Amino acid sequence: MSDVNEIITALSELEQDNTVPRNIKDRVQRTITALNGNGEMSMKIDKALQELDEVADDINLQAYTRTQIWNIVSMLEKL
Repeated sequence: MSDVNEIITALSELEQDNTVPRNIKDRVQRTITALNGNGEMSMKIDKALQELDEVADDINLQAYTRTQIWNIVSMLEKL
């Protein structure tokens, strides 16, 4: 479970970053909500991965932010 907390912490840091566009922050918040929600862990991870895949495809995303998203996706895929 600590792995999920690490992922949520990384997502929260992204959400607080002033260089991240508002629409991306909204998706990051939805990802955090999905991970904190009730239900089976595999379903929560799947929902979070779907959100982050859409975030990573956004053309307004800075390269370093995209790299952070990919790192978080990798962490989720290991769970």
